[in-house]
This record gives sequence, structure tokens and C-alpha cells, in this order.
Amino acid sequence: MEIRVPDTSSVDEIVDMWVALADGQRDHGSHLRAEANRERIRESILLHVVGDTVLVADTDRIIGFVMFTTGPAQYVQDRSRGVIENLYVRPDRRGQGIGSALLGTAEGRLRDAGVDVIALEVMAPNDDARRFYRRHGYEPHRIEMEKPIADDMDSRDG
Repeated sequence: MEIRVPDTSSVDEIVDMWVALADGQRDHGSHLRAEANRERIRESILLHVVGDTVLVADTDRIIGFVMFTTGPAQYVQDRSRGVIENLYVRPDRRGQGIGSALLGTAEGRLRDAGVDVIALEVMAPNDDARRFYRRHGYEPHRIEMEKPIADDMDSRDG
């Protein structure tokens, strides 16, 4: 397996995996509409490819990806912050160290970029993802809460 920066010819394959990731997050309460965001995420992934802030795990095909970023915070802070935006490994390849390799390589890139802390988000009900990140040293820092206003939120699926 090779961890590498993809070229633009890989964008559509990464987009397909992102759609699968976003679709799977709906099982954990995400409101993100995966397919409806395909074109928007394609543009974002293309920018990440050009900016060298996406990595793929590659065997004879791409089996996972990680997107990350650095950048100025909205407010002045006492720490510079990197963000792991998305991490995905194809379901048939999970449990083989691929996610750990992608995460570790992205963390190294962020460290080399001079960040002091690395943040990420995980859906609260996604126990597997929370365990994975805890094993890699991540701890809760801030908790987002929400309250449904309408009784029938399922009618917005799509």
C-alpha cells in the first residue's frame, strides 16, 4: 500500500468515496445529503488535490482517503490548528491499518506545516469512529448540541 497525493485524474473516485462516507454518516444522525452535494464536494476535493491537502491509500486502486487543512482561525487563538476534514476507508478494507496510516501521514503533514493541535469532528453515535480517534490520542474538546424543531424531520430525506 502506498500513501500518496493523488492527481486530478483521481478526483471522481475520491468523490464517490466521499459520497459513500456522507451517506453512511446519515446512519449516525448526519443531516448531510450525500448525493445532493456531489458537485460541491468535487470542487472542494479538486482544490485539496491542487493544494496537496488530500492523501489517498493506493494498492491497485484507491482504497481510502484523508482530507485535511490548515488555515487562519476565525478568531485570534493561542494555538495554531489543523483540521482533519474527512477520513474514509472502503468497508472491505477496514481493520487493516489503512485509516491509521492515512491519519498518521496527514498528522505528519500538519505537524510539518507548524500546527499546534489537530481537530476533527465525529458523529456522536458513531462509536467505531470515536474509538478509532481515541486510540490515536484524540479527546473531546467541544460538544455540539442540536434540538429538532419540526416533528417530522424524516420527510426531508433525499
